[in-house]
Amino acid sequence: MTVHLKKPAAGAIPIHAVDRAGLAAQLAAAPPATRRWLESTGFKGAPDTHALVPGDDGTLAAVWAGVHDARHPWVLAALPMSLPAGRYRLDDSMGLSVDAEAAARSWSLGGYAYTRYKAAKRKPAELMLPAGAGAQRGLLMADAIKATRELVNTPAEEMGPAELAQAVQAVARTHGAKFRQIVGDALLKAGFPSIHAVGRAATRAPRLIELTWGKPGDPKLTLVGKGVCFDSGGLDIKSAEGMRQMKKDMGGAANALGLASLVMALKLPVRLQLLIPAVENAIAGNAFRPGDVFRTRKGLAIEIGNTDAEGRVILCDALAYGAEAQPDLMIDMATLTGAARIALGAQLPALFCRRMALARELVDLGLEERDPLWHLPLWRDYHGGIESEIADIVNTGRGAQAGAINAALFLEDFVPDDIDWLHIDLYAWNDATRPGRPAGGEAQTIRLLFKYLERRYRE
Repeated sequence: MTVHLKKPAAGAIPIHAVDRAGLAAQLAAAPPATRRWLESTGFKGAPDTHALVPGDDGTLAAVWAGVHDARHPWVLAALPMSLPAGRYRLDDSMGLSVDAEAAARSWSLGGYAYTRYKAAKRKPAELMLPAGAGAQRGLLMADAIKATRELVNTPAEEMGPAELAQAVQAVARTHGAKFRQIVGDALLKAGFPSIHAVGRAATRAPRLIELTWGKPGDPKLTLVGKGVCFDSGGLDIKSAEGMRQMKKDMGGAANALGLASLVMALKLPVRLQLLIPAVENAIAGNAFRPGDVFRTRKGLAIEIGNTDAEGRVILCDALAYGAEAQPDLMIDMATLTGAARIALGAQLPALFCRRMALARELVDLGLEERDPLWHLPLWRDYHGGIESEIADIVNTGRGAQAGAINAALFLEDFVPDDIDWLHIDLYAWNDATRPGRPAGGEAQTIRLLFKYLERRYRE
């Protein structure tokens, strides 16, 4: 535990958070010896920097920490792994009053490391915060984000469809939710032929994972996450470079589960349904082939243009199933297309939404929360590009252009027009390390989406 919600002990070292704009005034209010020390060491209050201030006895007396602002989501994230081991507390007598939620969340995430196979180089420093609703919420957010990262970071050898189901079941137990899964050939009997087709070649059986929670009278919220636990590309095999990080192709499922855990932990007044089609896209004699045609749960016939466009094939059955209960809102999250990454890069998930006003609200809220996404259009004039000569639609477009839009249009065919629907094409990965965000698996849009869900259902 790197954050303790209790009254700070007398021996906890004070941290003064400052920003560049207010540094001069804060230095003027500091004791002369402290001011001279900070000036002589060149401390400028730049974000993610800090200065250690010694006491008269040579021990560490205080820390001055440069931050962006008091509510920044990563306000203290640079400190846990850079400060000397020990316990610290926030002191706003000579600095900013840091938001309790941001403090708890950023410190907790700043101490995160994936340690399943390799021990961390050191233990993070600890922060003592007074107990309160804001700090508790911050820790719950951090826990959901860390759990998401853990799932994405775990190699496919130990995170196949069954292990992903176990992770969902553990979350269900924690929150008193109902859990079920439909496995292997039972998918055909239950009406999920597309999920079965993609996963049938793997030695580890495909499945549809379902979690439900909430009161019968509350509005229904359905979350769908792409759970491709490893993607070889199938018979249209990926290159070695393209396959290297495909353990993360279940990043949509991990993010959807992280969001679901927040909905339950913070008791949002909704009837939650979480759906995860979980498969491994493998190569074997019974693998699905380019040119195959499958009848989906909705009844639409889909032609396979490329077996490496498998995510939309498993999602279409899950979306059709989720839509049958007419949810108030349906959100799917998926590491779906390289085209979205080429267009927007790693840090900006692509948002597809039928209502322009809602899309703009979400983009603005993402910027406000510093958990961004960016709106791309569901451009119906491109639908002809995914129409098949021998089936209703094909899972690839006619060329490389508008790849993310083609995938979104494919999914839209399985969601009735009268359902509010968000499709988020995300990366679920940090290519480089930043404070609180180490290279590897990442939660994207969880904070933003939960803030929006609170606005929609609680406020």
